[in-house]
Amino acid sequence: MNRNGKLMAKAGAALALIVLAEILIDDGNGAVVGGFAFAWITALLLTRRAIWHDGLARPALIAGAGLAAVLVDDPSVLGWVLFWTALSLAALLPRHGFDDALAWARRLGWHAMSAVVAPLKDAARLSMVRQRRGTSSGGFRAIGAVVALPSVGGVVFLGLFANANPLIGQAFSRIVLPDPWAVTWRTVFGLCVLITIWASLRPSRRTTRATQIGERSIGTAFEPGVATLILSLVTFNVIFAVENALDIVFLWSGAGLPAGVTMADYAHRGAYSLIVTALLAAVFVLLALRPGSAAAASPLVRRLVMVWIVQNLLLVASSALRTLDYVDAYGMTVLRLSALAWMGLVATGLALIGWRLLAGKSASWLINANALAAVTVLVGASVVDLGATAAAWNVRTTLVRGKAGPPLDLCYMARLGSSSLVSLAMLEQHAKQPGLRDRLAYLRWESQVETADGQAYWRRWTPRNARRLATVRAMFGTKAPRLRSAPDGRSCDGLILPPPMVEETLAPLPIQASKTSAPLPPSPTAPAPKPLTPGAQQ
Repeated sequence: MNRNGKLMAKAGAALALIVLAEILIDDGNGAVVGGFAFAWITALLLTRRAIWHDGLARPALIAGAGLAAVLVDDPSVLGWVLFWTALSLAALLPRHGFDDALAWARRLGWHAMSAVVAPLKDAARLSMVRQRRGTSSGGFRAIGAVVALPSVGGVVFLGLFANANPLIGQAFSRIVLPDPWAVTWRTVFGLCVLITIWASLRPSRRTTRATQIGERSIGTAFEPGVATLILSLVTFNVIFAVENALDIVFLWSGAGLPAGVTMADYAHRGAYSLIVTALLAAVFVLLALRPGSAAAASPLVRRLVMVWIVQNLLLVASSALRTLDYVDAYGMTVLRLSALAWMGLVATGLALIGWRLLAGKSASWLINANALAAVTVLVGASVVDLGATAAAWNVRTTLVRGKAGPPLDLCYMARLGSSSLVSLAMLEQHAKQPGLRDRLAYLRWESQVETADGQAYWRRWTPRNARRLATVRAMFGTKAPRLRSAPDGRSCDGLILPPPMVEETLAPLPIQASKTSAPLPPSPTAPAPKPLTPGAQQ
């Protein structure tokens, strides 16, 4: 197949994918997102077969297929970003081997930015090629010139006939035009699909020209002297030692805190700021001690750096313990679970920095190792439902510890949607108090109905929610539970709302004159009473 034939094949594949996206993807999508991802992989294999024969691009494409399977089971924004990254790597790796993750991050960034103008550039290039070959008569202008006259003339005559013939006029009146806003939105969506797909079918050659990061690229702009570095490390180690000593005394050993400071406040207040501190320390080590520098060759500097890295690892461990203590007091959430994963990633990065310094590894090794750790965490977060994990932890802790455990936030469980459905059903099965069982049955049924409604629409159906519904229906069936009457509704945690307070308006009491009270003085505007005559009295 010649070059123009390949280009037309890619254009046809792009058009087919746009039509498929217009059919499948809508608001609140489910497994169809993964189906579109598999179709994209198929189109890429059919139009660029060199990808499968490349030793580096093939694993990236297989990873993209695995992420497409994740999108089928439970689509998410994170899963889609990872899938796009894997597919973009598969599209670009045949043109440039893999050197380090930072250079490829820049290439992927340029790949995303250049995708906006890539279809326009290819269309302009194709037009220029046709003009040089003298075949411009087959271009878009020639096609427009051919169809312009019959199109305009046909519209004019149809309008005249519709005005003259009532049957034709009634037929045109029955035509319902689509909503212009919907047409505009779907057109913009189709253009976005074209931009995204075309960049993988025909990636820009400039994308793979990013230079590899050299050994001296990190730390050349910031390289303090040995004396300055020793003084800085001594100062930093002393400050960190004070913070770690306080954590060991009050956090790890369980000693009593000073008056006015609670364990919850001590645990929650510094968890995230300590992680920022550890990150700044890691950046400082990266910039100041590159392998081969005078500072890195100093034995004293190396010892001080290793002590500081150990102190940073203890700091991260203290941050994780603070978060776990706060979870133990108030329960697990998605944010706290994500923070624990982030702390583990920071600790891994610090350990890799120390090993790089001891083993004399290159900057590319450190970047690739950290990128691998970060990708592992992100892929795990896209596969595992963090909301379901948090809900299961809260319910399991409640069943094991009872009132001695953290209070169960049923409002938060309800906000998790289908992620907490199975956990609510499990808690409902073990609830002994009738009032609590009624609240849990209400929350579980609301989530079950919402999930079933979403599953009934084919675009929103997912295998994960299908498994959740099957589990809950095996426990309680499909009939609605018998709930207590709640004429005024329920709160977010299932409590029955009390009736609203009605303000009673008291009517004024009639004024009755007592026998002992003096007669009221006459009104100055009222007429004077006429004296009674003997003849008028009956």
